[in-house]
Amino acid sequence: MNFKQLHAGPDLLILPNAWDAISARVIANAGAKAIATSSAAVAWSHGYADGNALPVPLLLATLRNITRSVQVPVTADIEGGYSDDPRVVGENVLAVAGCGVAGINIEDGGGSPDLLCAKIEAARKAGDALFINARTDFFLKKLLEGDAAIAESIARARRYAAAGADGIFVPGVIDAAAIAVLAREIELPLNVMARPGLPSAAELQRLGVRRLSAAAWPARAAMKTLSDAATAFLANGDSDALAAASGAPADYNAMFSGG
Repeated sequence: MNFKQLHAGPDLLILPNAWDAISARVIANAGAKAIATSSAAVAWSHGYADGNALPVPLLLATLRNITRSVQVPVTADIEGGYSDDPRVVGENVLAVAGCGVAGINIEDGGGSPDLLCAKIEAARKAGDALFINARTDFFLKKLLEGDAAIAESIARARRYAAAGADGIFVPGVIDAAAIAVLAREIELPLNVMARPGLPSAAELQRLGVRRLSAAAWPARAAMKTLSDAATAFLANGDSDALAAASGAPADYNAMFSGG
């Protein structure tokens, strides 16, 4: 089943987000049908803050490493396209498509819908086969509240669909009634983001959501585990506790043999 078909059901597409080859391979081995990247986690892994600061060559190197390491579709979070010039965004999308990804996320950041429409049009020309997931940030950034946020998200979704998007991402929304309205009024597959208070996967599917993204939570969980293990080892140098914290032995080298 290709990446676009995964949005058509019958099951909710759950996407854990990776940030490098080993995280992607671990997620694939856990049974993921597809893998998304987390722009925040990818940026952090290279020593940059999230928010269009990551140099594009580092993004491309990361994507190439991920796609050669897994057999499932990969979709790349490209933030705002790393430029406000739609022509440059198109060039970046062409380069991203060349890394072997099946889709992209591109966001408005709550800014002008005209600009994201132009970026989507450029992205569609550059990567005709890509699944373009257009993100609007009115809930995530709390730019509007309640019915106003719902209405603006729907209005932007319709514009982004007309510009060539294949899916709509509305991160930050957790209210079941709001999600139901968004799923009903947005014709394209609706994507929501994991957050405390979000309904269960089964309930999201019942409400009409087609895609659930983990965002940076897997990376945060990994960093919390690393911090706890490092803190304990620095405090007591206990090798047995450090080994126990790593869980059952895994042959990570074997995951990449011949890769």
